[in-house]
Amino acid sequence: MNKKTTWIVLLIMAMTMLFAVLGAQEAAAEVTEEAASGSKNIAEFVFGSGMVKWFKDGGWAMWPILLVTIYGMAYVIWKFIALIHGKINLNNFLGRIIPMIKDKKFKEAIDLAGKTRGPVAAMLHAGLMKADRGVDAVEKTMENAAMIEMSYLEKGFIEMSTAITLAPMLGFLGTVAGMISAFDAIAAARAVDATIVASGIKIALITTEAGLIVAIPVQFFNNIFTTMVDGLVIVLKRINII
Repeated sequence: MNKKTTWIVLLIMAMTMLFAVLGAQEAAAEVTEEAASGSKNIAEFVFGSGMVKWFKDGGWAMWPILLVTIYGMAYVIWKFIALIHGKINLNNFLGRIIPMIKDKKFKEAIDLAGKTRGPVAAMLHAGLMKADRGVDAVEKTMENAAMIEMSYLEKGFIEMSTAITLAPMLGFLGTVAGMISAFDAIAAARAVDATIVASGIKIALITTEAGLIVAIPVQFFNNIFTTMVDGLVIVLKRINII
C-alpha cells in the first residue's frame, strides 16, 4: 500500500468514526434507549445539537452527501500534504546544485538532488544519474522524469472534481424527494396548507444547502491546488529546456 492510499484510508476511517455518531437516533430501534441517548449526547457534544438536528431533518439524502464529504475532504487533505511536502525553496536548491553541475561535481549533485524532496529535485536527480551517457541521454531522461512528475502532480483532481459534482447533485436529488413528499402530503390532506408541506420543503432546502456546503470548499481548494501545480509544471518545463 503506497503513501497516498494509506493517507486516504486513515482519513476516511477517522472521519467515518467521527460522523458515525450522527446516526445514533436512526439506530434507536435496534439498541437500548440508554445507549441511543448516550450516542446522541456524544454527537451533540462534538457537533452541537443544532448540527445533529439539521442532519436528521435532511432525511436519507444526507447520508450519501456525508460519504461524498468524507471522500472529497480526504483527497483535499492528501493533496495539501503532498503539495506541501513537494514544495522547496527552488532558488536555494538551484543556487546550490547548478554550480556543482558546472564544476562537473556530479556525485555531489546527485546526492543533493536525492536528499531534496519535490518534483524538481526528482527530475534533476534522474538526469544526473545519466550524466555519464551524454547530453542526449540526460535530456531524454529528464523529459521522461518531468512527464512522470507532472502526472503525479495531477493526481487527486479527478476525485475532487467528482465530489464537487456529486454533492450538489445529491442535494438536488434530496430536494426532489422533499418536494415529492410535500405534494404527497397535499394529496393526502386534499388541501393546501403551509404546515402540511413544511416538512417536505424543509428537507428539500436542507439537502440543497448540504450539497453546496460540501461542493464550495472543495472547489475552492481544487482551484488553489491547480494554481500551485501549474506553477510547479512551469518550473519543470523551464528547467528541462535549460
